[in-house]
Amino acid sequence: MKILALEFSSETRSVAVVEAGRVAGRAAESGGRSTRAFALIDAALREAGWEREAIECLAVGLGPGSYTGIRAAIALAQGWQLARPVQVLGVGSVECLAAQAHGEGIHGVAHFLIDAQRGEFYYARAELAETATSVEALRIIGQEEARSLLAGTLVVEPALLHLFPNARVLCPDAAALGKLASARSDFVSAEKLEPVYLRPAQFVKAPPPRVIPSGQLGL
Repeated sequence: MKILALEFSSETRSVAVVEAGRVAGRAAESGGRSTRAFALIDAALREAGWEREAIECLAVGLGPGSYTGIRAAIALAQGWQLARPVQVLGVGSVECLAAQAHGEGIHGVAHFLIDAQRGEFYYARAELAETATSVEALRIIGQEEARSLLAGTLVVEPALLHLFPNARVLCPDAAALGKLASARSDFVSAEKLEPVYLRPAQFVKAPPPRVIPSGQLGL
């Protein structure tokens, strides 16, 4: 299956095309807030020698991370699936990070931290064995708990290195995302993709409309 992977959840946005677990093309950009999504896609496809019509599956990084970037990737997948008969699946960014850490030779316990703003962090603990990885459920922790993560390898995104100078730095990468997608079949309708966001949504109910008697309108 020819897979197009979109990973826009961090400050390094990347696209990769993968077939049978092998990366055939990749493109990335860093800095700024906007994502040149189609330019990245075209660059990765050009490296692989593929046309857009060859894509059979889109894999989308769901975060946590940049809400704007994740939403852009989801919107692209939704539009693509409307236009072409492709499969779609979503993958959490921590799964990518765990796979990347394992590929870089990190074994044993690993702690992954992603900035959740408000002085908090998205956190997941993983066991990286020789032949497999096991990632615990993601949760939000504060700075005190984050600084107490001593046993094992601490992995953070670049923006957190000043807080954890001895940590390993990794960004979720589309190549790892595509490889993970190669071994999965839990496809979904693109319209059901949602960013990973652990905080409960809060809505402020609008006040009822004010009715002004016609006599006060000067009519």
